[in-house]
Amino acid sequence: MPDAVADGPRERDSLPPSDYGLLVPDGWFRIPLEPDGWKGPVRALAERVVEGQDDAVLLKREFTRAVLARAEEGYENGGVELYISTTSVGPVPLSASLLVTVLPAEEDVRLRAKGRSQQITEVDLPFAGPATMRRTRSVPDAGDPTGNLLPVTVVDYAVRVPNTRAVLLLTFSTSLDPFADAMVEMFGAVAQSLHWR
Repeated sequence: MPDAVADGPRERDSLPPSDYGLLVPDGWFRIPLEPDGWKGPVRALAERVVEGQDDAVLLKREFTRAVLARAEEGYENGGVELYISTTSVGPVPLSASLLVTVLPAEEDVRLRAKGRSQQITEVDLPFAGPATMRRTRSVPDAGDPTGNLLPVTVVDYAVRVPNTRAVLLLTFSTSLDPFADAMVEMFGAVAQSLHWR
């Protein structure tokens, strides 16, 4: 992604931006969410994840199925791109993802606290303008269809697209519960890089 623009939000312009840009960490794999456009990138990501592992056919198949389902769900909800972290620290994979969604003008995008483990904060993104940030921690049910049993931290940033009524929603998630605070800081740095073009 290109570097962020240096002149701050485009609020002084009367035209809406035609695009946005983000800076994501090295090792984050981008999957564009376009009809029939995510299958090739998901297969390439699965190859990267199981590279060098013997007898990883089943793992690769399960991983591919899970990411394809996530991509399809993201697209159906207005997602335009999905990023998956492929980074590890030693033997520990840094489990993280980012789904970018464009919500149309008629959507109600107010982020509300729904439980005790949520925090809502108003923030100012230096290149994109005001945003609402919501942090949520949830523990999956024993029957979770993904098989995940680890607590998941989700951070949403809702940012109004200048000179429109649409909203860009950045949804970060991680299941690295012991390192959730550090991951949330990293998510914040990515959100801070959001800029309009």
